[in-house]
Amino acid sequence: MDPVSMVLGATIALGGFLFGRLVTKRQAREALEQQRRQEQSRALGGRQSPQPLCGCGHHLVFHDQQTKRCQTQVVIPGRWTGQSSSTYRQCMCQGYRGPLPIDEYYAPDYLNETDG
Repeated sequence: MDPVSMVLGATIALGGFLFGRLVTKRQAREALEQQRRQEQSRALGGRQSPQPLCGCGHHLVFHDQQTKRCQTQVVIPGRWTGQSSSTYRQCMCQGYRGPLPIDEYYAPDYLNETDG
């Protein structure tokens, strides 16, 4: 083989490799950006209020009021432990670490009072 065709082949292979890397990075970046926009629109524009989820993924109601420890059971798939069936254990969360909901207070309406 002559050196020109070898250099041309290496250039084409390198160009294809670099083009594939750039396209994949761009697609991954666009997918992450789209996911971030969807999460923001769901959190801000959704009709539901944001849910108080802890770092362990459980809701605030599953945490004890005094100790703040998580009270839920977590499923351990059998394939992780080498058993045929799944097992359960206590969640290892040491305390609630999520957003705290705003306390609701009742304030009587003084404007529409009809006292004589």
